[in-house]
Order: sequence, then structure tokens, then C-alpha cells
Amino acid sequence: MSKDLKTASVLAFERKLDPSDALFFAGDWNQRDSASDWSPVVVREKSVRGTISNRLKTKDQDPAKLDAAIENPNLQTVDVAALPADADTLSVGFTLRVLAGTGQPSACNDADYRQKLLATVQGYVAANGFGELARRYAHNLASGRFLWRNRIGAEQIEVRIAHLADGKAQKEWRFDAFDLSLRDFQAPSGAAAATALEQLNALIASGLAGERHVLLRISAFVRLGNGQEVFPSQELILDRGRGDKSKTLYQVDGIAGIHSQKIGNALRSIDTWYPEASINGPIAVEPYGSVTTQGKAYRQPKQKLDFYSLLDTWVLKDKAPELDQQHFVIATLIRGGVFGDSDKG
Repeated sequence: MSKDLKTASVLAFERKLDPSDALFFAGDWNQRDSASDWSPVVVREKSVRGTISNRLKTKDQDPAKLDAAIENPNLQTVDVAALPADADTLSVGFTLRVLAGTGQPSACNDADYRQKLLATVQGYVAANGFGELARRYAHNLASGRFLWRNRIGAEQIEVRIAHLADGKAQKEWRFDAFDLSLRDFQAPSGAAAATALEQLNALIASGLAGERHVLLRISAFVRLGNGQEVFPSQELILDRGRGDKSKTLYQVDGIAGIHSQKIGNALRSIDTWYPEASINGPIAVEPYGSVTTQGKAYRQPKQKLDFYSLLDTWVLKDKAPELDQQHFVIATLIRGGVFGDSDKG
């Protein structure tokens, strides 16, 4: 191996956890076993008359100006989605493929670097396997983290996970989502739930290792109450014109749903290896530990805890990071992305 090994300028990886979009259906909690007959949740428009509630600049805080502004109603049209009046439960369903080949670039223009990278990843797998990462992915599925706002305030949540082969369920596990914490990855207290989670963990690990084909069907049942609002993904409209809807919700063929990217973000929210994890809890695996809703990157290059610093130290300098950070690096490769060094001279 060349002593002046450098990161490839072209380096890309495909994601190894590949979720579909999640679709919304509505029905009765006591009829979960016949959910295939449930009705789709549809997105509809609603026009509302809002009031001025934003923080005003100092020059606009004059009482006369404020009264004049309030006289002009804040009219807007928004998308909403809700359960029908005769349905109390939201069903959220999607599929998940677990793929092998972690660490194998889909594009790499440096054969020496590719060989060293593969050897590094193979060394990790030989020593640790995929058990720790798979355990966390399984936990996020069983806990219903992918439900996002729909999880908040629910009375009951049941998550059903089936292993599919030849189009049929070979095995199914059922979890009470509230038995699992969103703050850590401790096993549930019940023996049956712990055993089921361990079996799911082993299945996901075998898929990442390429030992078997793994396709999962996930169905979550969320008891919210008759007619309650539900929360699909919100579309990002970059060029809104005057009079356009102020909120547009995601739908597939008229059925409300959650983007596959948002499902993937929830599944990879396993990073508790960054400095402030004990306070902040798990975050999604990202090269810089970025959390856009908090406007913060928790893995700063100055601390040498970002993905690039850790990867370069491991691959180029043969200095393996601490085991927790090794987990993070491999989880980032499972996430996928473009990681080439554009400054390579």
C-alpha cells in the first residue's frame, strides 16, 4: 500500500436501509386485524382567518399601527389531514429493504483507497458484526419513532413488523411502542417483547451482512381519537406565489403519507455517541451531526468527531477510533452519500 494514500476525489455510497413512502389509512382500533379494508386518509384544503401574532419590530409596536394591522385579517389556505368522524385509529404502513455491501463504494476513482477502505470495514465487521447498529435500527422500528408528530399524545400504539419472502409474511412481531423509550436503546422490560426485539435485531444484522434477503413490512396503529388531526409530511415549495396555499401536505395518489426520506431519518436516529447525547438524546446519523431543527452541528471538525476526520484517521493513518465512533462511521456508510475529497491535489 502506498504511503501517500489519499482519499478518493470521487467516493459515493448507496444507502443500505431503503424505506418506501409511508401511507395513511383510518379505521377502528378493535378492527386492526382487518386493516386491509381501512379507508385512505385524504388531504383536503381549509381556508382560515388568522390574526397577527408574530413578533413585531420596535417601529411597529405603536398602538395605532398595531390596531390597524389587526384590522387586516391574515387569510390563508392550508392543507389538512384528519381521521374520519367514525374512526379513532391511524394506520401508517411502509416497507423496508435491508441491503448488504456496507463500505463498498458505488463510485470510487482510486483503486488503492477502495482496497484499504474495504479492508477497514471488513476488520470492523469481523470484530463487531452489525449487532449494535441493527439493535438500534430495530428499536426505532419497534418504538414507532418514524411516526414523528403522530406519536405524540396517542392513547395506544401497536407496531407490527413482518418479514416478507415470496410476497408472504414468514414471521411477524408485535410491539407496544410505549414499552420502548425514544431517549435510549434499552431493551423493553417484558421478556416476550425483549425476545421479539432480539429476533428482529438478528434479522436486520443478517441482512446488512448479506446472509439473507431482508424485506420488512411495517404497520403502525395509532389510537388518537375519532376525527383527530394527523400529520403527513409537509412539502417544501420553494417558489410560492401570492395567494398560494401556505401549507402543502404530501400525498401519493390521493393518500396522505410521509416521505421515505423522513422515514429514513427516523430509522437512523441512533447516534448517541456525540458529546451532548446524555442531554439531547439520539440524533440522526449525519457526517457533522447536523440537527436542522436546532440549528446546530454536534460533531464539529475542530473536535475531530465528524465523519470525515474519523474516517481519514481510520483509513489513511491506521488509527482506529474508539469503538463508539467506529459504530458512527459504519452507520454513516450505511446511510450513504457522496464523501469524496474535492481538494485532492
